[in-house]
Amino acid sequence: MKITPVVLSGGAGTRLWPLSRELYPKQLLALVGDRTMLQETVLRLDGLSDLSAPLVVCNEAHRFLVAEQLRQADQAAGAVILEPVGRNTAPAVAIAALQATDNGEDSLLLVLPADHVIRDAKALCATITAGIPAAVDGALLTFGIVPTAPETGYGYIRAEQSTPRTPYQVNAFVEKPDLATAEKYLESGDYYWNSGMFLFKASAYLKELEQYSPEMLSACRKAWQGRVADLDFTRLDAEAFAACPSDSIDYAVMEKTGLAVVLPLDAGWSDVGSWAALWEVGEADAIGNVCYGDVINVDGSNSYIYAGSRLVAGVGLTDMVVVETADAVLVAAKDQVQDVKKVVELLKLKGRDERLLHRRVSRPWGAYEELDAGEGFLVKRITVNPGSSLSLQRHNYRAEHWVVVRGSALVLCGNVTQDLEANQSLYIPIGEKHRLENPGADILEIVEVQTGSTLSEDDIERFDDQYGR
Repeated sequence: MKITPVVLSGGAGTRLWPLSRELYPKQLLALVGDRTMLQETVLRLDGLSDLSAPLVVCNEAHRFLVAEQLRQADQAAGAVILEPVGRNTAPAVAIAALQATDNGEDSLLLVLPADHVIRDAKALCATITAGIPAAVDGALLTFGIVPTAPETGYGYIRAEQSTPRTPYQVNAFVEKPDLATAEKYLESGDYYWNSGMFLFKASAYLKELEQYSPEMLSACRKAWQGRVADLDFTRLDAEAFAACPSDSIDYAVMEKTGLAVVLPLDAGWSDVGSWAALWEVGEADAIGNVCYGDVINVDGSNSYIYAGSRLVAGVGLTDMVVVETADAVLVAAKDQVQDVKKVVELLKLKGRDERLLHRRVSRPWGAYEELDAGEGFLVKRITVNPGSSLSLQRHNYRAEHWVVVRGSALVLCGNVTQDLEANQSLYIPIGEKHRLENPGADILEIVEVQTGSTLSEDDIERFDDQYGR
């Protein structure tokens, strides 16, 4: 039976702010190594046989980032399904199961969060392979991480180990324990960390979901039946999906079904749920420091220091986390990094954009980066990929002045089309329709100076856009 990876890429990763942002979350970042976490998730499955193209479920705001990262990893998706709103993992997997059974077929769904680190891909593939017979027979299999410490940040699974055969029957899913309880779990040997990874037949999952969460399945069916194609993406019916109850697979199905089994997995797993977890999986120096970028660290130990855009110097930092980006700096005690999400909540209350975006913002055609801003003006650096173009648009509250720094631009302004080369410029008045295109084989880079009463991305009226925005 074919295995279809279902990659869940809908999270926000608020505990890893300021690197992870709502519109550029941790699964789309290269936090460990050169590839992003999404790319690592699909590439580590190369050791499996009978593998179908992955189904990726993601937030619609991330669709072009997801598509581009899969392209860069030379991984063609079977489908990229867009969630109009987040509804947790149970509905996301239900939609994937409906996709997998749409033509009357069935397959094994390998459900994988896109934001995990797994050091030993061979061990992962071997464990998945060992679980296939149980899944084919109708079991809902989850992978329990063999614990290495009394972690209080993970949920646990208690296994029935009365027989030496695996997978074991699941006795209970347990919430995150206190330290004393976690120590007892570790000592008993009956408990595993809850990984959030699953293997089961699409039809088996839908059958159990219909029994235990029929309202959820009904809403998902309506959302799936009302789907529309948008370029290479699948858009769900927004109203139907918004009406769907929000719940995890654990709560909606796994804690209720009698078909849940657990297979131990020992593969160097981490969910990288905090900066402390990222420090644990990083390459530390002799005194426990994990440093990235241009860092000078004097007389400090067991700290995580990340320099994203400039020199970061530390003196006497012990058990600390310092993360620097172009527009924000986080300084936190390593044992309190779970509370970083409170910073994000405060940013949201204050209406600050730093929770949403980095200074450099990716777009399907390239990227832009804010360089300077003041009363009535905003300066950006815009890069356009070869062969790409921005939408035909106009602005009601701002004018723009473009200066080409490198590359060649083809510009439509009003009814006039013209070529611009390096050191040439163009003024676009308020209300004038315009489009910027890169017809060349090299990156186009321009500096844009905006002037006006409103200088935000909301002041864009699109008339034509190859990306369907």
